Amino acid sequence: MASGPFARLSILVIDNDPHMRKIARGLLTGFPVGRVYEASDGAQGLEMVHQFRPDAILTEWEMPMLNGEEMVRLIRNPKTSPFATVPIIVMTAHTQRYQIHAAIQAGVNEIIVKPFSAKDLLQRLESVVARPRPFIQIGGYFGPLPRENAARAAGAFPRLDTAAG
Repeated sequence: MASGPFARLSILVIDNDPHMRKIARGLLTGFPVGRVYEASDGAQGLEMVHQFRPDAILTEWEMPMLNGEEMVRLIRNPKTSPFATVPIIVMTAHTQRYQIHAAIQAGVNEIIVKPFSAKDLLQRLESVVARPRPFIQIGGYFGPLPRENAARAAGAFPRLDTAAG
């Protein structure tokens, strides 16, 4: 029986690369995470979100069938998804600004660049579980409140004027 801060968590790992899923599972069970589910593409991942209701999702961004961006947008739709606030950590080897911006705009909680260490993954998992950001809806965006510096750097969100009330 797993013990520790993540012992009761269930995590869904979605990646079309079976080797990457095996690595992610090994890292997560080593923390230890209570349950780890696996899906080989975004379509299967979306089905498994509904079936298993994971506490968090660790997903590849570039996948066949239903890619990470499409899947995240479907999950983040509060009108059609009962799981719109599930934490989502994206794994990617692509670090171009436009790709990071697309992930932020889709509503991911965290991004982790491949290859990553156990420490990197643990930090992202702690961020979404122990220090979750509140969710907001601004225009077509529904997702975690962006970190101020990430929002400004991406130019994705207007500054909220709290003085205007």
